[in-house]
Amino acid sequence: MTYAQTTPSRRQDQDLVRGEFPFTADDFRNVAAMLHADAGIALVEAKANLVYSRLAKRLRKLGIGSFKAYCALVASPDGAEERQNMLAALTTNVTRFFREEHHFAHLKTKVLPNLIARVRQGGRARIWSAGCSSGQEPYSIALTLLSLMPDAGKFDIKILATDIDPNVIAEGRQGYYNADICTPIANELLTRWFHANGREGWTVGPELRQLVTFRELNLMGQWPMRGQFDVMFCRNVAIYFEEETQSRIWARFTAQLSPDGSLYIGHSERVSGPAADRLATDGLTTYRLKEVGA
Repeated sequence: MTYAQTTPSRRQDQDLVRGEFPFTADDFRNVAAMLHADAGIALVEAKANLVYSRLAKRLRKLGIGSFKAYCALVASPDGAEERQNMLAALTTNVTRFFREEHHFAHLKTKVLPNLIARVRQGGRARIWSAGCSSGQEPYSIALTLLSLMPDAGKFDIKILATDIDPNVIAEGRQGYYNADICTPIANELLTRWFHANGREGWTVGPELRQLVTFRELNLMGQWPMRGQFDVMFCRNVAIYFEEETQSRIWARFTAQLSPDGSLYIGHSERVSGPAADRLATDGLTTYRLKEVGA
């Protein structure tokens, strides 16, 4: 069942979810259609409770009495800002430091040594964390780099961190994390590259911060980056897209991957479409471009 389908026997004015606000199948389809148009994310009706719970908070804040009225607002020119808030509310931002640790082990042992050697000889390195959420992934990449190259900030190395949600981008830029969130970080890295805020948490230090640049970016829109990337992380993002959209996204990533670059994807994701013919497996959910003629 796709985002546009509903159970044929259900009356269209019947609430999908029982709650303080009317929420019908038509309301769900309207929300799903806007999310799909804006972000390429496909919602099935089984997600109706999730949609209701996340957007009900927006209705309360705005003093709107029904999802029908809310949909009318976000579909109107006057509702552009709220439409962005709706998108942010419905975007899943599950992340943690060093999530899927095998990727960082591969990065540290198989990829970074060659990149470091190149930049020390005057070259450059570009890394992209796409769907970066609140920053744990790009900072984990930077920490992995600093564990091998403590003076990385003196060289031409840049980590681009992008996400569609401006709220999580703001959190990443702020760089403050509660102590329990920082648990996966090795103590020697935490105490060297973060500043302690009492017992409550840690703030990203200047040497770590300068390696990462946060930018708001919709993967379905135009990409302003023109150069190639040596490392790309796009993990647990494509699973929210339809198959055709996934194939298109993988093709775009592959087109901007350097000849010896590495692409890391989520544990439940698989590269599909034309990109699958251009990429070779280089580890668990890790890929490199195939050699010409291979």
